[in-house]
Amino acid sequence: MSRIGKGYGSEWHLLWYLGRHRAELSQKIRRETGCQDVDWLDFPSRQRDGALLDAEWKGLDFLADPAVIMAWREFWPQGAGIQNWDGVAKLQMDGRDEWLLVEAKGHCGEAESSCAAKPEGGLDKIRQALEATKRSLGVDASRDWLNGYYQYCNRVSILHFLETHGVAARLLFVYFTGDTTAGRECPKNESGWRGALDGQDAHVGLPTAHPLAARIHKLFLPVFANIKAESRDDAR
Repeated sequence: MSRIGKGYGSEWHLLWYLGRHRAELSQKIRRETGCQDVDWLDFPSRQRDGALLDAEWKGLDFLADPAVIMAWREFWPQGAGIQNWDGVAKLQMDGRDEWLLVEAKGHCGEAESSCAAKPEGGLDKIRQALEATKRSLGVDASRDWLNGYYQYCNRVSILHFLETHGVAARLLFVYFTGDTTAGRECPKNESGWRGALDGQDAHVGLPTAHPLAARIHKLFLPVFANIKAESRDDAR
């Protein structure tokens, strides 16, 4: 788990929404997805040397179906490069449960990434999973999903895997506006994200009406300025 910036960065902003403005965030998600309810999962925790440690949801650890988990381990290599989710929720969608997997970005640089896996670390299995996803979604085989926008592509591959195994799920990409990460291009509004996201779309090559299009969502959220009003006790 990476160190969370204090007052900046996508992890900080999403945790701020979850901790202090959860109802507002859930309302926006209901409007975007059409669901009736959003039930957020608490982040996992573990004990080490008597200390309670915070952790993140990784891969598909939130699932309980052993058959799906076994298939997932065949589909994607498990280990240090496994996906970390910024948030996981369960949606009520017309009387049934659906998973919501959340990925948050605070600056344009976070949209870009390349696969660092090595042949001995599961690269071939990752390549096979990405190629299978491209075929299923009608993406030209020449599109490079290992480099440039790998993180986005592997999230789409997870959604493809869940869909083919009968697990209803959606992806939500949260793009914050007004972040202040030093030395980074931090969009001030939704239009400020347009160049980075257009570049991503052009590289990835998903057809407009691909089979998972209705299950991939975007939210553009303004950040809250981390300003604490000075109390009387602080002033003394």
